[in-house]
Amino acid sequence: MSERSERTVGHRSDTDLGYFGPQSVTWQVLADPTANIGGMRALFLQALHPHAMAGVHQHSDFRTAFWPRLQRTAQYVTTVAFGTTEQADAAAARVRAIHERVHGVDPVTGAQYAAGDPELLRWVHATEVDSFVDAARRGGTGLDAGQLDAFVAEQVRAAELIGVPDVPRDCAALAAYFDRVRPELRSSPIARTAALRLAVPPMPLWVQLATPARPLWSSLAGLAFALLPAWARRLYGLPGLPTTDLAATVALRTFQTAALRLPENWRKGPTVREALERAASVAA
Repeated sequence: MSERSERTVGHRSDTDLGYFGPQSVTWQVLADPTANIGGMRALFLQALHPHAMAGVHQHSDFRTAFWPRLQRTAQYVTTVAFGTTEQADAAAARVRAIHERVHGVDPVTGAQYAAGDPELLRWVHATEVDSFVDAARRGGTGLDAGQLDAFVAEQVRAAELIGVPDVPRDCAALAAYFDRVRPELRSSPIARTAALRLAVPPMPLWVQLATPARPLWSSLAGLAFALLPAWARRLYGLPGLPTTDLAATVALRTFQTAALRLPENWRKGPTVREALERAASVAA
């Protein structure tokens, strides 16, 4: 029986491999430790769009509940990629419902915005896909250009789930999209505040004193920032040295090597582990 048939017959959750499945490049890219750094890179990049940051600034709890917000964002991406079709559909429905309530006036440009605006949704989608591609390409995953193009194409389905039309379908189209949208980007005070929050998030004093959480997080956030394209770093006023790109690539590969030595249940969350178990049961 085909992978698609296994996940649709009777909607059985134990054989539902979701929208992608073990043969997809999506599973390869997002199960790799480098995806964690890619996700942080995406947040730094997203902050450069004034309308995107206006919505976060005015309608989210990013400033007051940093960790729960970050966890919800990561869980959404993981659920769409590795969850069952029912789980992915439900997660996307929740996001669409939230988007319907988010609108206002951007304090930076003075323009009205709405979270459900296709152009704004396209920006968020593109920053995530581009960041995962960049982390996979530079992090030692071994994926070639054709496979990375396939990942971008697969992510069209993720965009469709929340109603994002006309998104890039390969890496060349992704690069062309950023060339087109760059004139709209800027490092506003709101963007810089959000970037600083991401780099130096709130932590209880005992965590900072009794654990290596603060320097570890700052190191990973610094690596994610260094992976940004040079034009994005320039917008933030931190372009780096000519060797920044090479150093970031080396650091990312070092991170991947170290992370892959950790036990699997440390590297992969419950949603990913459950997906792998379902895939193994289907293959058996």
